[in-house]
Amino acid sequence: MTRSATAPARAVAPRGETTVTPPAAASAAARTDDPTNDPAADRTAAADAQAPAPSGLPGSGDDDPDERTAADPAAQRRTHPAASPAGARFTRPGGMFSSLRVRNYRYYFAGQVVSNTGTWMQRIAQDWLVLSLTGSPLAVGITTAMQFLPMLLLGLFGGVLADRMPKRRLLIYTQGAMGLLAAGLAVLTVGGVVTPYYVYAFALLLGLVTVVDNPTRQAFVSEMVGPKDLANAVSLNAANFQTARLVGPAVAGLLIAAVGSGWAFAVNALSFAAVIGGLLAMRESELRPTEPIAREKGQLREGLRYVKERPELLWPMVLAGFIGTFGFNFPTLLSGFAYDTFKVGAGQYGLLNTAMAVGSLAGALLAARRGAPRLRRLVGAALAFGTLEVVAAFAPDYWTFALLLTLIGVFGLSFNTSVNSMLQLSTDPEMRGRVMGLLVLVFTGGTPIGAPVVGWVTASYGPRLGLLACGVVSALAAGAVGLVLARSADLRVRFDLHPGRGGRVVAVVPRAVPARTPELAAAC
Repeated sequence: MTRSATAPARAVAPRGETTVTPPAAASAAARTDDPTNDPAADRTAAADAQAPAPSGLPGSGDDDPDERTAADPAAQRRTHPAASPAGARFTRPGGMFSSLRVRNYRYYFAGQVVSNTGTWMQRIAQDWLVLSLTGSPLAVGITTAMQFLPMLLLGLFGGVLADRMPKRRLLIYTQGAMGLLAAGLAVLTVGGVVTPYYVYAFALLLGLVTVVDNPTRQAFVSEMVGPKDLANAVSLNAANFQTARLVGPAVAGLLIAAVGSGWAFAVNALSFAAVIGGLLAMRESELRPTEPIAREKGQLREGLRYVKERPELLWPMVLAGFIGTFGFNFPTLLSGFAYDTFKVGAGQYGLLNTAMAVGSLAGALLAARRGAPRLRRLVGAALAFGTLEVVAAFAPDYWTFALLLTLIGVFGLSFNTSVNSMLQLSTDPEMRGRVMGLLVLVFTGGTPIGAPVVGWVTASYGPRLGLLACGVVSALAAGAVGLVLARSADLRVRFDLHPGRGGRVVAVVPRAVPARTPELAAAC
């Protein structure tokens, strides 16, 4: 990014803070060839800014101002002044469910409620089926590894495909493929011919489809809601997933006990009809599609170089890699705490998972109330997450441990949603698929690496030391990234014991104004 010597303009950030708008953005707004540099458009924009924001959840999509302007590029510029990555950081929150005012997103959200519940049903049924066929927990681990291995090996290529193709159409294909895989596994299981090797093969195929589906799904959110509601939509997607995490396993357990695992796969296959129906029912004129890029050599390297050259993308990605690889290894750890440390049964083990899911749901809803995330919030959530894991490693009893898991869920989900929306808001639209593909790679692709390491530590030295190691790595990574960002952005921590009305006792402020790296300082 070319930096201008023009004095930086001032902008109002969320929560009333005054931040620095990048000089490049300020100088670009003053160019005479800017199509928005029109007195009439300026007066319209001023009127739009003074108009009251809509509130509540309407009964129809016709009352959403975004939908009325989606087909008009000039209206989009007036309605969404934060359409660029630099300006997107300064959008204000519009309420916990603000993105549901957008009709297309409502259809997508409703479909995901059904599909995510079916996905959780299949996860539980798949593990139970493998365990019943083999009697070996190792076989369950192999199934999980087969599903995640494609993401580790091919995750970046999925992001390239997401940038090359229309995302809505690509999602219809991937969701349909997932439904067919679930249906095939259901037929084999109900027919009584399924073997562990069939399950391994279906898990591998599902992982291959997920390589493309995951980055495409995440990048598609911005095409439905636009920048001002992007952070809210990402948080609501997480809340949707966590709600399904609470409901899906319970329904799967009842279904498996009543009629067997195969029918849980069948229900999941049918659930994909809901999300595909939602995609087909969307109004294309109200989407904000990104123009697909032409197929060329070097696009994968271009995506990596794009992230490397932007510290506001690089360091959140590094932190996500550490947290995803070492911090989120709860299946191995929770089973160890349940059976070895606290000596409880399956019911209490399930309650530990429920406690974390409740905390994650609460974290998603809290994140939905906030505006666009900032790097300080992301680092703070990661630091709190790691610190709570360290504290939980020394929990004296079962109920204290369960309570700490709820708090871990809150901050873990807050980090997840912050890093997702932060990267999307800071990325140019034509690069968004590749950036999100890299995020998926570093966050979930590290599971085949971190899980065996944490499993070995837990098996050799006990679950307490295993969780302690996860927490220490996460907290140290958050602290190191925080120090790098503070140094790179010329920031310091200011303590004020008498802050006055509206002030803060602890605040992160620039060492000098203007900052030497205003883009990074604004992101912090």
